[in-house]
Amino acid sequence: MPKSQERPNIIFVITDQQRFDTIAAGGFPYMKTPTLDRMVGEGTYFRQTYVTSPSCAPSRASLFTGVYPHTNGVFRNDEPWAFSWVQQLAESGYRCVNIGKMHTSPFEDSFGFHERHVVENKDRATARLPFFLDHWDKAIWTRGFEKPSRVTYRRREDYRSSLGAFIWELPDELHSDNFVPEFAQMWLDSYTGNEPFFLQIGIPGPHPPYDPTQEYLDLYADADLPEAILSDEDLASQPTALKKLREQHLAVDHDAVVHLANPTKEQLRRQRQHYFANVSMIDAQMAKLIEAVERRGVLDDTIIIFTSDHGDSLNDHGHSQKWSMYEQSVRVPAIVWAPGRVAEGRVVDDLVSLFDFAPTILELAGLPVPDWMEAQSLLPYLDGEECEPRKFVFSEHAGDRIFNGTEFMTMIRSQRYKLVHFVDSDEGQLFDMDNDPKEIDNLWDDPAYQATRQELITEILKWRIRSSLKTQGWTLASVKLGANSGRTPESNARQGGG
Repeated sequence: MPKSQERPNIIFVITDQQRFDTIAAGGFPYMKTPTLDRMVGEGTYFRQTYVTSPSCAPSRASLFTGVYPHTNGVFRNDEPWAFSWVQQLAESGYRCVNIGKMHTSPFEDSFGFHERHVVENKDRATARLPFFLDHWDKAIWTRGFEKPSRVTYRRREDYRSSLGAFIWELPDELHSDNFVPEFAQMWLDSYTGNEPFFLQIGIPGPHPPYDPTQEYLDLYADADLPEAILSDEDLASQPTALKKLREQHLAVDHDAVVHLANPTKEQLRRQRQHYFANVSMIDAQMAKLIEAVERRGVLDDTIIIFTSDHGDSLNDHGHSQKWSMYEQSVRVPAIVWAPGRVAEGRVVDDLVSLFDFAPTILELAGLPVPDWMEAQSLLPYLDGEECEPRKFVFSEHAGDRIFNGTEFMTMIRSQRYKLVHFVDSDEGQLFDMDNDPKEIDNLWDDPAYQATRQELITEILKWRIRSSLKTQGWTLASVKLGANSGRTPESNARQGGG
């Protein structure tokens, strides 16, 4: 394919907590996503993309290192990062900019970026989270408003019946899902350098609170939305660790979501209507982002990647938010769009891992991939080639203050089966995804599937052993590189770094 610029600009858009079933062109016609539909039609769409961990920081740290959580040591939110491959881009001549959420720890360390304009979670109004004032907090404060959060929403009479779904009542431009991408558009209009750029845009939605503006909520007023996968039999059959996770959400209003044991169909529909409306808000901003790239005159030289860090259960299987290995929590959308540069209209049904974008971006930038990186490049797919698909994808999560019913959970997914293993329990989950895509019939104890269960557990063992061999050089590399190694003395001085 012709390339007008040898080293492309790369815009990497990561939403927060967006399920796989949120793009109309992906086979979900209830969605209103014309821009993402266009990107699917003109780009390469990865239909089966799985995260390496179903919560924010472990997923993102894995993505920005190219190794699994058990290698980089980021098992939970707010645990420190050691390294990011962004540093390699910065050292090679890319202007590296982060606008929005990355959920790094510390929040504002450079990790290779020349500029960071950090916006974090929508709702941090709890002493359980580190105190931090981001760019969005400051923007709302300067306008004289109180930032919406669980503190303000608790004043509402309908707080305990709303499942975290509310209308955004401040000016539209102050909504996080407008503020962050419009900040990015301003940067594209303003930056005067002509070197290739890597622009990471972290949009805080559709993470709760589910808070669209009325305009986008109205799009779903009469939409035929999918009902929650929810039954007493399903709840009763779940492993103890997941039952305790559900109890945690029923007890605490995390992110202004008051989870309910027995929500009505109307409450469930209302929650989904608000969530999907948040996605449509983001879709509208993606159109404006493409226009900004075009205004800059670099559309032919720019690759846009769109994905998310994990999904959201939305009461499927009785759960709130993430932390489980159900599809709605662990599977995300992923599109690469660059007409003339990547395969157009290609739909990939092979298993893909989110952190595979790490070596992919390095190769798109013409850089070598470290031999310790566990992720696999997606470049052959983007070039329209056939390649050896992954036999399995893996995801893992350690116990934390919310997911406190197990020490460690591991998922292995083949094209047909999904197995979920708990290190401290004889319980587990095994689903035949061909015959049971809704993950209702747990085959873990079914005598007819004991050979399959043992085979997949053995594959987890092999994966962890091979992972140790593959990443032998990771520790020394991360110590050598460090969180600020990709910064030049000049850029460190500008940011006040050492």
